[in-house]
Amino acid sequence: MNIDEIVENFQFLDDWEDRYKYLIELGNTLEQFPEDQRNAENKVNGCVSQVWIISHQNNGPDPVIKYCGDSDAHIVKGLIAITLAIFSGKRASDIIAVDEVSYFKEIGLQEHITPQRSNGLISMVKRIKDIAANSGA
Repeated sequence: MNIDEIVENFQFLDDWEDRYKYLIELGNTLEQFPEDQRNAENKVNGCVSQVWIISHQNNGPDPVIKYCGDSDAHIVKGLIAITLAIFSGKRASDIIAVDEVSYFKEIGLQEHITPQRSNGLISMVKRIKDIAANSGA
């Protein structure tokens, strides 16, 4: 599912209880995370829950990067799914340039997630953009 579909689905849901359920459903759609990649190197610092993000990229000066992530918390898994929908499968230069805050505002995340989860979301985005910046873009 792409980010535009996710935003549209969130806007269709009026009640935040339904939006939380949808967020959990999104987390359940994440691809299986390799058990052997749940390590300190792939752990995202700054998240209260445990979060891991890995990437795969093709060769070249501006590679396409695909991300995979997981968490031990259901809502955070949903936040990972949204984040990956924004960034995964794009060229490194495009990942760096994305204005993810506009998507988060459209969904209304800032007003409805705890400050700790918001900080974790910022840490995830930073990790994703750092990977893209260090890819040679």
